[in-house]
Amino acid sequence: MTDGEPRRATFRTVADEVRARINGGTYPPGSKLPTEEELADQIGTNRGTAAQALRLLLSEGMITKSRRGSFVHRIVKKIVRDSTSRYVRARREEGQARGAFEAEIRNLGMTPSSVTATHHVQPPAWVADILGVDANSESALARVRRMLADDVPVQLATSYLPLEIAGGTRLEEIDTGPGGSKSRLAELGHAQDHITEDIEVRRPTPEEVAALDMAEDQRVFEIAHIGRTEDGRAVEVTIHILPSHLWRLSYSWPLGPTH
Repeated sequence: MTDGEPRRATFRTVADEVRARINGGTYPPGSKLPTEEELADQIGTNRGTAAQALRLLLSEGMITKSRRGSFVHRIVKKIVRDSTSRYVRARREEGQARGAFEAEIRNLGMTPSSVTATHHVQPPAWVADILGVDANSESALARVRRMLADDVPVQLATSYLPLEIAGGTRLEEIDTGPGGSKSRLAELGHAQDHITEDIEVRRPTPEEVAALDMAEDQRVFEIAHIGRTEDGRAVEVTIHILPSHLWRLSYSWPLGPTH
């Protein structure tokens, strides 16, 4: 290239331009993007560079791809999971919401929904150990959910509850009522006093890729959530699986005395 020739755009430059057009509304959520050839002509590069740029945006979760072409993801702005306040009773029951997820998705202006199934199960050994139940028998109630925002799958969650507490109660029903399982546990005399969450970032399993409409090279947050009563008894263990490109995790807490 001579000094008089224009510099060709790199794939990152092309990706930045497409990202700016998405964020600016030129390409709205769900819309079809220009083809690789069209992007190359518009931005002043070649098809290979445009293809690299689209692959980068695909890995970030900003776009999706099918045989019909590339499309802007229907959820562009990340969902904020405010773990500090989402489990406060007033928040998870707001507007008769069926738990924290429904409340937070509504507050973001989207429509929540879920597909739920309940089963009596033999829990994983580590879950049984935390809950203090038998790992070798059907000692837990599992609530298995595929959760959506504006009909886009955004989370998988499986909650394990001691069957001696949850069996034969509304916790076995698909609709647990306002506030979700935490409110029903409180009514049964097992209000949760404190929560622990351990977070891991990992590749999704093939089953998670299919259930969450992800690409195999994307990542998920796996959150192991444990709810304990005032006396320290664990009454709920939930495994949340969230596509990392769709979610931002937020935490805050008081530090207490500084001296």
